[in-house]
Amino acid sequence: MTSATVWVVVLAASAVCFALKLAGHLVPEHWLADERVARTAALVTAALLAALVTVQTVGDGQALVVDARLPALGVAAVALALRAPFIVVVVLAAATAAGLRALGWG
Repeated sequence: MTSATVWVVVLAASAVCFALKLAGHLVPEHWLADERVARTAALVTAALLAALVTVQTVGDGQALVVDARLPALGVAAVALALRAPFIVVVVLAAATAAGLRALGWG
């Protein structure tokens, strides 16, 4: 892929992103005030975040991988369920992944 092609693709993607953002601002406010729309938006946000976490945890290119990230995610989920502060959740998950990798798993 040539340098010019890359720039054309980057500029086209930027234009599409700008158009989507502009379209969001042009939606009439009374459409967004509907309870169904607000509920759907909240659910879509949570679903997208869950999908991103899942892909980043067990995905490696085109393959599914079970390594130290999966138990670390489990530790983070338990810490969140116990209402631990966010920094504690991150440290516990990182320590779990690092410990398992140090033991040769993942």
